[in-house]
Amino acid sequence: MSKIGIVYWSGTGNTEIMALKILEGAKEHECQGEIFTASEFPVENVMEFDVIAFGCPSMGAEVLEEDEFQPMFDACKAQLKGKKIALFGSYGWGDGEWMENWENELLDLGANRICDSLILNETPDEEGEASCYEFGKALK
Repeated sequence: MSKIGIVYWSGTGNTEIMALKILEGAKEHECQGEIFTASEFPVENVMEFDVIAFGCPSMGAEVLEEDEFQPMFDACKAQLKGKKIALFGSYGWGDGEWMENWENELLDLGANRICDSLILNETPDEEGEASCYEFGKALK
């Protein structure tokens, strides 16, 4: 049974909805899942998880949230080489540049991105929630 860590930041609740649905999907696929906000995640425990799904919405000029999420993610970077990682997040504008930049950063770190990233526009609708659930099932 894989141990999955889902770590997210959410300002409006959209990315939180995604994280909760991803957790449901992971647990349905018989994975042991734990969910954390960025400020709660114990970065010293990165290696305790088989897979980590990081979630953050696009902020400002298509960047990660800078006060809580980015510092937490920066603290994890040294432990991500070879680690199974998945990325998700929501956006309200732009074309997904923040996610492309984030994916490239993971490649540079030597992380193992295990599935396509999941991005949703605004609040997840029924179809979006289903996509999150399926994303969670793919975390193994």
